[in-house]
Amino acid sequence: MPSEHDSPDIVHAPHPPLADYFPNEDERRGWVRGIFDRTAGDYERLERAMALGSGAWYRRQALARAGLRPGMRIVDVGTGTGLVAREAVRIVGDASAVTGVDPSTGMLANARLPAGVRLVQGSAEAIPLPDASADFLSMGYALRHISDLETAFREFFRVLRPGGVVLVLEITRPEGRARTAMLKAYMRGVVPLLAKLLARSDDSPQLMRYYWDTIEACAPPAGVMRTLAHAGFVDVTRHLELGMFSEYRAVKPGA
Repeated sequence: MPSEHDSPDIVHAPHPPLADYFPNEDERRGWVRGIFDRTAGDYERLERAMALGSGAWYRRQALARAGLRPGMRIVDVGTGTGLVAREAVRIVGDASAVTGVDPSTGMLANARLPAGVRLVQGSAEAIPLPDASADFLSMGYALRHISDLETAFREFFRVLRPGGVVLVLEITRPEGRARTAMLKAYMRGVVPLLAKLLARSDDSPQLMRYYWDTIEACAPPAGVMRTLAHAGFVDVTRHLELGMFSEYRAVKPGA
């Protein structure tokens, strides 16, 4: 008999298996962790080039728009080298109030964060933190790389206190063929070339190609929002910047 988890409106894998990188869903997690481990030393250099230096400002604005304030305790899932966590420290004013979680030991080893930020190895689907331990939970551009959105969103719900806010930042394929073609040409052509020129790891150009391929294949925003609601969140909204930067925000009820 079908369970509630079998609803066709709920997103599990964020995109189908991409055969150019891993042959089936079972191998996704190991492949993704491996390539992030191997390219961690290049990641921030490539991010600055890809975002034309505007990434830090945008992340800080998105966190503030979603309601992050001084005094809050925040968990940043998929923290990588700490790009979102650094901006969170600037807002909350206390590095010890920020915890970063990531499955990649390479990324965590290359994180550049203020003293006091806590780093924990773990995944979005299994966050090694207590129930109701955060006021705010963020995930920046990692939604496309996890294995099961519903499981992850239920973990987000568990870790947040009642009234806590989740913010998921993601790049979304633009509407319209022309805008999609322009972004694809940049992300699938220009960015991998930059990676080839700037990176130390031979795997970095492949990571940048994978970055676009996951954007192109990712579940639509409506599915992401339904899955957040199915996990128990309320006031689920999506703010869109420049036609491609999605900011999914939702609240754990009960405050």
